[in-house]
Amino acid sequence: MTGERRPWVGDLVDDEISGRRGVVTDVRGDAVWVLRPECGPGQWMSRQPMSLTVVTPREEMRGRL
Repeated sequence: MTGERRPWVGDLVDDEISGRRGVVTDVRGDAVWVLRPECGPGQWMSRQPMSLTVVTPREEMRGRL
């Protein structure tokens, strides 16, 4: 996770723990980040936002989706 900004819905992130890259689709409370792969089906959850590094912020992702 970047020092200045927490990952949020719409951000493309690297999940250090799972070794995958995905888009944040939901943040449940302040405890669970739901992610989906950059392409393809499926989803997974992260309970450790410190392991998520923003690759492309949601503002830039809007043009890609």
